[in-house]
Amino acid sequence: MVEIVEHSTILAPIERVFNLSRSIDLHLISTQKTKEKAVAGVTTGLIGLNEEVTWQAQHLFKKRYFTSRITHLNAPFYFRDEMVKGDFSSFEHEHFFEATANGTYMTDKLLLCSPYGWLGKLADLVFMKKYIHGLIIERNRVIKEVAESKEWQKIIPQQFSQ
Repeated sequence: MVEIVEHSTILAPIERVFNLSRSIDLHLISTQKTKEKAVAGVTTGLIGLNEEVTWQAQHLFKKRYFTSRITHLNAPFYFRDEMVKGDFSSFEHEHFFEATANGTYMTDKLLLCSPYGWLGKLADLVFMKKYIHGLIIERNRVIKEVAESKEWQKIIPQQFSQ
């Protein structure tokens, strides 16, 4: 089992950061390098509690599919998505949000486990942790960039804007 924790400070209101973090459209922007597409379930807008999205992406020289479901949601402080179907034995991603005097403190906590027994554990330690952590860092960089500019207005539906 691999644990990844990433912290970000974003100069924007907690509601904006929370909504950008669950935006399918922003996720697509942050994963342009892997040509990710939302191909089933919620494919645009904001994903909510008990909703699923299936992603198609090019990772590690292969087209892959990954379906996740939002299993817990306490707006605007927390949500968790969990893999329903995909290449991992397990994959959980917790998103924590804390309002600060200047904006939002965001924490991502991921727990993942590759299949294939000891070979998967070795891959997790040697390669997978660094690879997935890099994807999270890029995602959070895009969230920060969009949240701190006026670009968020193009992504968050008006009824959720803050």
